[in-house]
Amino acid sequence: MKIVALFSLLLLLFASTCDRQVAPGDSDPNPFYRVMFYNVENLFDVVDDPQTNDQEFLPESSKSWTKKRYENKLDKIARVIRDLGGDTLPAVIGLCEIENRFTLDDLTRRSPLKSAGYQIVHQESPDQRGIDVGLLYRSGYFKLLNHRFIRVTFPDEPHIVTRDILYASGILGKIDTLHLFVSHWPSRSGGEVPSRPRRIQVGELIRHAVDSVKARSPEARIIIMGDFNDEPHDLSVQKGLGAVGSAETLDPHGLYDLTGILKNGKPGGTYKYLGTWNLLDHFVVSGIMLDTTALLYTKPTDMRVFSPEYLLERDEKYLGVKPARTYGGPVYWGGYSDHLPIYLNIRYRREK
Repeated sequence: MKIVALFSLLLLLFASTCDRQVAPGDSDPNPFYRVMFYNVENLFDVVDDPQTNDQEFLPESSKSWTKKRYENKLDKIARVIRDLGGDTLPAVIGLCEIENRFTLDDLTRRSPLKSAGYQIVHQESPDQRGIDVGLLYRSGYFKLLNHRFIRVTFPDEPHIVTRDILYASGILGKIDTLHLFVSHWPSRSGGEVPSRPRRIQVGELIRHAVDSVKARSPEARIIIMGDFNDEPHDLSVQKGLGAVGSAETLDPHGLYDLTGILKNGKPGGTYKYLGTWNLLDHFVVSGIMLDTTALLYTKPTDMRVFSPEYLLERDEKYLGVKPARTYGGPVYWGGYSDHLPIYLNIRYRREK
């Protein structure tokens, strides 16, 4: 009986330490929940969807997107999520470039993730390529309260369609409510300058949604994550979204692009184009989230690019390294993604 009691106590202690994450050597003693965002580079299943333009990713296509390759990619993404989470898998994961809910179902069933019980928020978007954004969350860590999808339209270009913006709110760790936006902004296809107004409009649309949240809850804790296809200094971020790339002067009602505050390090970005690293993947937070006296908060140093060696390969043309992608044009390289994932630690202050 004593052995059983001791085992039960150890099990209870293990559970209590696993429900929150602590980084080794972290100067901040407070535990945290980890939020992740990842552009997974064309996660398509192998079934033809007549409603979308998925012909490029089918077994009989020029890319020979077979079931074996699909499952290999699922395993790779699951590994990244597991490794990024450290001792505990991320509480919340934003994803983009997924084809449909079935790909998310398949991903959450992979062995590293299966026991986590990830729940899914997804909706088919009108994107011409057939790719969407999605949200995975662990219901034991994040209690979903509400979600909706915001349709993106361009009045001056009604023929252009793109991904919906995902909005979700929920209670993190039974502590406080988080408001989340997951987005994948229009690409630079056709040129950075001609396509710029579309990204500015998406930034403005998200800002309008953020202002609506703040009108109901002035002290709302907000996280905007996504592949913006623009960098922190670009107009879509600074003017459209209205996010500031410096936290030297803190306005609790402002928006702060933690990617813009990120210190230069290796590899220096999340995406590499023509030999230059770009910071296209962002975490933007409401100013009140940077208040370190609150029960729930974060800091600029809590945002990181996840770049273990296995996610990188040698850049033979431009030197250095680059993300180990799945395809280079029509050629199968068998890597993970052309983007590196990012994560943000949301701190929990223990009440004394």
